[in-house]
Amino acid sequence: MKRNIIVASVFSLLSAFLLAGCSKKEEVKTVKVGLLHSLTGPMAHSEIPVCNAEQMAIDEINETGGVLGHRIEVVKLDGESNPDHFAWQARKLLSQEKVATIFGCWTSASRKSVKAIVEEPEIFGLLWYPLQYEGLEASPNIMYLGAAPNQQVIPAVDYCIRNFGKRVFLVGSDYVFPRTTGKMVRAYLSHLKGECVGECYVDMECEDFSDIIKQIKASKPDVILNTLNGSSNKAFFSQLKAAGIGADKIPVMSFSVSESEISYIGADLLEGHYVSWSYLQTISSFHNHLFVSRFKKRFGEDTAIGDPMEAGYIAVYLWAAACEKAGTFNVEDVRMAAKGLSYDAPEGNVTIDGENQHLKKQVRIGRVNAKGLINEVWRSDNVVKPDPYLSTYIWAKGL
Repeated sequence: MKRNIIVASVFSLLSAFLLAGCSKKEEVKTVKVGLLHSLTGPMAHSEIPVCNAEQMAIDEINETGGVLGHRIEVVKLDGESNPDHFAWQARKLLSQEKVATIFGCWTSASRKSVKAIVEEPEIFGLLWYPLQYEGLEASPNIMYLGAAPNQQVIPAVDYCIRNFGKRVFLVGSDYVFPRTTGKMVRAYLSHLKGECVGECYVDMECEDFSDIIKQIKASKPDVILNTLNGSSNKAFFSQLKAAGIGADKIPVMSFSVSESEISYIGADLLEGHYVSWSYLQTISSFHNHLFVSRFKKRFGEDTAIGDPMEAGYIAVYLWAAACEKAGTFNVEDVRMAAKGLSYDAPEGNVTIDGENQHLKKQVRIGRVNAKGLINEVWRSDNVVKPDPYLSTYIWAKGL
């Protein structure tokens, strides 16, 4: 009897040891990343789809083994369409949640708020920013996935002058990107002997464009350059159409309206108008067909996919590649490893420029069709090197 008790005890101890060993073996290492976007407020319509794209990329990477043997754990916070709130949430992600990096922001105001946090020496974080923007910036703590001005604004102005005329009306939201872009466009128009016949900036939640439309009618521009962001775009295009100003009379070239925004604003309001981006859902390539099919399978066949969404998606893959190359999640090592990295993205091959941490990418001009998709009408012959400070343009010296 005593022998049986001893044997049972030994067996129990051995079983416990083996179970402990199995538990330890099955323990999965994780690395945290932050997704910081406006999930509420006027920017939510634009930013939630970008957040979804980043989450999809993370899930795909986890399904194939994660990064450096670590499963990516997501901490998702709401910037509430408020730059100050973006700053508070960025600090929380880096100081409290200890995330390895942040993917997020949309407006330049939110980016600049987060920039101040990630650049703090005691924090030293890294933000992967998915939007085209006004340039005049190159932070070592930010990877810029969207277009620089020479990859969006300047080619769009050139296209408008070639095809519509030199009289331009500027309308935008009242914050950094639209106002800086407006200054840039005015300088470029002066160089080209063009004319800015009107310029107006409104709150992002503006619903009344009656005065602006009166100004547009009175000034008779050849084209409208639109830097409105958020929900105010719907009111603008609705009231423009109601006033009898369609694309056949005065075309609008938009810088922040992608397929995702078109699905919210309405194709009937945007048909015939123009946009300038690097990515269009209609791009015919293997990588894009795969990307679109995966996205629609996950979020529904009616889901529209725009440039910022694609940029958010490839940001995650480029970060993962930089971590693998560096062999660590350390911010400085990852930042240095990212320089020069290339990726076969849905938009085509992109490369992180080692000089300014912006992407070398192609430029596209598109026209909105009746289905709410964008048909390419022009693209650059090759990828365009990012020039955020427009250093190669003599006319830009005074900016």
